[in-house]
Amino acid sequence: MAKQVSPRGPVELLTTDREKVTADWIDTVAGSLQGRISRAEVDRELRELYGALVEGLREGGDDTRGESLSEARALLTELSRNRARQGFTPSETAISVLALKQALEPALRNDSADDTTAYLRLARVLDDLALFTVEAYTRTREEIISSQAAQLMELSTPVVKLWNGVIAVPLVGTLDSARTQVVMEKLLQALVDTGSEQAIIDITGVPAVDTQVAQHLLKTVVAARLMGAECTVSGIRPQIAQTIVALGIEFGDIITKATLADALQHALRASGVDLVAHQGVGR
Repeated sequence: MAKQVSPRGPVELLTTDREKVTADWIDTVAGSLQGRISRAEVDRELRELYGALVEGLREGGDDTRGESLSEARALLTELSRNRARQGFTPSETAISVLALKQALEPALRNDSADDTTAYLRLARVLDDLALFTVEAYTRTREEIISSQAAQLMELSTPVVKLWNGVIAVPLVGTLDSARTQVVMEKLLQALVDTGSEQAIIDITGVPAVDTQVAQHLLKTVVAARLMGAECTVSGIRPQIAQTIVALGIEFGDIITKATLADALQHALRASGVDLVAHQGVGR
């Protein structure tokens, strides 16, 4: 009488040749990462994930969003976040899950319909977990990009103390709503910290001024005035002056100057500093 082979489900498929399947999985993933992560780290990550996957499937079946696979999802989240920070692509991250399907293929019994069914069930689970890694990777990349953008905005908006009672904000690049908020906050804080009553907003490095940019400047000037400081806008080049006139933008009683030097001279005089011109120096 022929010996009957008991049917295998996804858990049995994972545990029958566990060591060989795990080793093949680690080999494939480590090779795809091309040595940018140590094999020891890949080994640790995937063995932990393998164990969590087996236990989760044993407890709760194929529901990848269920409680039974929460540990596996947590491990995948950590793996995906690490890959995103290390500069790997989404494909290189997802392969950490998908390569397990390839590693399982040699373990299939060719004449077993049960093995095929178990493999297909497990493949659906792995596909879903691979999508989960891409989602976690994408969230992390978005967080990194947002953080870098905020840092760049901080660096590109310095507040400089030019003289006692005189500070300046040299702007470079496009001035939008988010950046205006940063400029306003840093300017107002600098007014408090330094006790300055004169502030210069220099737009020499702003490539173009339109109605929106003008409105952002006006808001910043009004906020500074509410703090008791007088604001001067410098860097009004001929092209910008023509644009402002053409757009019908009204700066009202806001003081504007062509250059930062002119604005500083005005601010110093407004602060009560006597300026004496020396002629013939160096002749």
